Amino acid sequence: PNGAYVLRLKKNLYGLKQAAKNWFDMLSDGLIARDFVSSATDPCVYYRHNAIILVYTDDCIIFAKKQKTIDGIIKSLHDGPENYDFTNDGDLKQYLGVDIIRNSPGVFELRQPFLIKCIIELVGLESTCTKPTPAVKPLLHKDLDGLPRKNSWHYRSAVGMLSYLTGTTRPEISMAVHQTARFSSDPKISHERAIKRICKYLQGTKERGMIYKPDKTKGIECFVDADFAGNWTKADADNPENCLSRTGYIICIAGCPVTWTSKLQSEITLSTAEAEYVALSTAMRELIPFIRFIKELSTIIEMEEHKPKMKIRVYEDNEGAICMANALKFTPRTKHIALKYHHFRSHVKNKIIEILSIDTDEQTADILTKPLETTAFEYLRKKLCGW
Repeated sequence: PNGAYVLRLKKNLYGLKQAAKNWFDMLSDGLIARDFVSSATDPCVYYRHNAIILVYTDDCIIFAKKQKTIDGIIKSLHDGPENYDFTNDGDLKQYLGVDIIRNSPGVFELRQPFLIKCIIELVGLESTCTKPTPAVKPLLHKDLDGLPRKNSWHYRSAVGMLSYLTGTTRPEISMAVHQTARFSSDPKISHERAIKRICKYLQGTKERGMIYKPDKTKGIECFVDADFAGNWTKADADNPENCLSRTGYIICIAGCPVTWTSKLQSEITLSTAEAEYVALSTAMRELIPFIRFIKELSTIIEMEEHKPKMKIRVYEDNEGAICMANALKFTPRTKHIALKYHHFRSHVKNKIIEILSIDTDEQTADILTKPLETTAFEYLRKKLCGW
């Protein structure tokens, strides 16, 4: 009869909800047994005195100064008691769908032409004209009275693929992709056209990606910007979501962007300075753990600066936000800001983080907050992506 027996699995099965954790525990135990230590900041990074291993599900990258160190780790994993079954893909040329191309000594580029090709084919724009920018004004809203979509391609799939592309090699489309993702539950023709606009931009730049040329004279830098209530529109004036400001920030090391974000703020702000300050605080939540992570890796990777405390430069283009970040007091205009937005002030006071002013035209993060006209977009894209 049903329920008369309970079966106990002796081996992990692919597809079970606990399978991923079981695999990670097994891999983690094997790496720890080989003297690797899990990073306190990112548990998917393991390191020891002569090597670093990055883990993404069941894909790993091994970094070491000497090839024989890598060969020894691979041999140990292959011949060890855990019986790991894996393939060795050799030198790092592709990882998680990203092509890694060495253009010249010290310069390399990350590209995803195959993913871009798949996105364009999904939307059905293989032989269409191109656009110079991924988005234009006005910004999207729910468009409740808008016309229904004309095409049958899966909107959520396109958004998902674009989101992955954005997070890996194409940060300049972050704002455009994020605003389309907000309306995945009930997309209208206006949202469909926005997706097509992004694809037309990608059609003309499908062979491009992120060009990295490390500059050892630069340490950790962060560019932060905000667009105050940029989503407000008369067409949907009663929707409080349209009063939210947009945050954009980029964290770089040695002049190379490593993480970037474009998203709406979770609370309504009352001024441009407050919106910029909230964006600054949001960026610090990513920057401060990143500083700790770099300090961990500095025992293995040679850093240009070996001081006990690294001085981090954060660039902000709003003097009001800079004043709030540096002043350890409340004013009648700022006392309502929640304490969670003041969490980074101790780092500023201790001079670990320095907030610097930057001209709006030079603010790289501006490309993550709003649609820009072609000249400004191409200038900031050059600063961000290297082309």
